[in-house]
Amino acid sequence: MKTAYITHPSSQRHEMGAHHPECPDRVAAIADRLLMRGVLDLMDAFEAPRATLEQVGRAHDTRYLLELQALSPAEGYVSVDPDTSMNPHTFEAALHAAGASVLGAELVLRQGYRRVFCNVRPPGHHAGRAGASGFCFFNNVAVGIRHALDVLGLERVALIDFDVHHGNGSEDIFAGDERVLMVSTFQTRLYPFVGEEPTGANLCNVPLKPYSDGEALRTAVREQWLPALQAFSPQMLFVSAGFDAHREDDMSHLMWRDEDYAWVSREIVAFADDCCDGRIVSTLEGGYHLGALARSAELHVRALIGLD
Repeated sequence: MKTAYITHPSSQRHEMGAHHPECPDRVAAIADRLLMRGVLDLMDAFEAPRATLEQVGRAHDTRYLLELQALSPAEGYVSVDPDTSMNPHTFEAALHAAGASVLGAELVLRQGYRRVFCNVRPPGHHAGRAGASGFCFFNNVAVGIRHALDVLGLERVALIDFDVHHGNGSEDIFAGDERVLMVSTFQTRLYPFVGEEPTGANLCNVPLKPYSDGEALRTAVREQWLPALQAFSPQMLFVSAGFDAHREDDMSHLMWRDEDYAWVSREIVAFADDCCDGRIVSTLEGGYHLGALARSAELHVRALIGLD
């Protein structure tokens, strides 16, 4: 089975200031772990292309894209919300992060790959049609999904999001789009403080109470995700892979362990194998404790490529 790993050097150049949790070390920690454990040796490596404004514009308003481009500073930082800022490299990094999902779709649907993991940043699932927020500028998975639908001809795509924060940007983009089913888990009473009341019939949002553990995740997947996914019968899966529900990550109050990420990843793979010829593109979202992030991402990738 052909599997791919996509990244880009610009992911290391975008940063939002000293001590910001969404830092370049995140992608480095994952890459180092995958290399040290021999996982990268089993994958074909690709450099993420720069997404075109046309590609990004399938998920975002053109006016927003142009305004964000105009904001890009020549030096220093420009804030776009209280927690999200741009440095001189941010716009390019965001285009390459979105381009990773586009390339992932191309590899799966045109070049015979079955699994793709995109180790890129900035993350994307808080970016809505017309705005950046929550460390996110372009919604990477949304750009990839719209490419798969509008350019590559798919009719049904599912988005699975297990980040601890609700993917409000993805919901904003896909609510009411009958070609897309979004299933997600997230912690209640946590940024962005929405999601418990879905805004579209194509959304399966499963809020989890603070301090709940992996058993709550298993219940959500078995009782809500899988029935919705089976009824929808997608032709391909995209995954917003956030690793910040880990008990060691102080950005949240869920109590997941390494093995919970391994379990949910295996469930995603098993469903894809049964339903859509194993087609999965997974893209990094959150995860801010570097050790827990690296370990959990390794287990996720191992499941994607069939090592466990």
